Parts: sequence; structure tokens; C-alpha cells
Amino acid sequence: MHIRFAGPLLQFQTYDQKWLNYYTEQGFALRDPMIAWGFVKEGASRWSEIKLPDPFGIMDLAASYGLTYGVVVAVGPLSSRSIVGCARSDREFEEDEIERIESLVRTLHEVTEPPGSLTNAQKQALRLIADGDRHAAAAAKLGISESALKARLSSAKNRLLARTTAEAIQRAKDYRLL
Repeated sequence: MHIRFAGPLLQFQTYDQKWLNYYTEQGFALRDPMIAWGFVKEGASRWSEIKLPDPFGIMDLAASYGLTYGVVVAVGPLSSRSIVGCARSDREFEEDEIERIESLVRTLHEVTEPPGSLTNAQKQALRLIADGDRHAAAAAKLGISESALKARLSSAKNRLLARTTAEAIQRAKDYRLL
């Protein structure tokens, strides 16, 4: 989800672990025709309907792991594109299934959209805590009360949909906001 700077902000993998290991070891993400399609098109398509070169035979290899019939869905702007693949071994996906998958991917893309920015106050508070300062020390460095610092951290957590300050710091780093 949200591929930025050549890497996804969120990644969920539910394919067979043997396939995931092989796919990763071979660096197939950089060569996968379904991912290539997802960067060129937006929407949903069955794998069988996509006619792109596959010089590494990735689709045949996927089929050997039971990933015979699939659908790829791509949503969002190129600056934050989500590309999702779903596969099965028994039959092609039906239109209503593809529509449900595409709707789910669009919803997931929207709800996982990271904020575009944090306020300078939120960034300062997160940075100080990330650097190891305790609340009292961070507040003193900023010239504010400890409760004001906690309010800044709380607003940053809310904006980043984080439960803890540590999670907010990690998300801010992942989203390249810090």
C-alpha cells in the first residue's frame, strides 16, 4: 500500500511462505509484470487479460506455487500508488469478486493514506522524544510546559493514527515526515 520512493509504506502478504521467500530471494518485485501493470494502469484486471512481457517467467513460476488465476488492482496517484494482487488455484475470479476486491483495495488505500505533514511543534516534540529525551527535558528544551509537550505528542499520535508515542515516531519516520 502507498508505494513511495520505490517502497511500500505498508505491506501485507498472505501468499504461501515458500512462494514469498522465493519471490523475495529472486528480486521479482522489480520484474513482476503485474506490478509493472499497476504502475501504468489504474483499476483492476485479471492476470490472464494482461499481455505484458514476462522474460523471467514469473507468472509460470507463480502458477507452480498454486497461484494460477489472479487479479491485480492498482489505485491512487503514482506518488502514492497501492498495488494489490490476489490469486487462486481453482478458477478465474468472477466480475463481482473483482469488483469487491477493487472496492476493498480502494477503501484500504484511503484509510491508510498517511498525513501530508505534521506541524513544526509536533515534529519538534516527536524528534526530542525520539532522540531519548524524557518529557520534562523535552519540554524544557522547547520552553513549554510538560502538559503542552504531551498535548503536542497526543495531537501527533492522533494525526498519525498511532496508539503510542513510539508508534507515532516510527510512522512519522516511515512517512518521511521526520
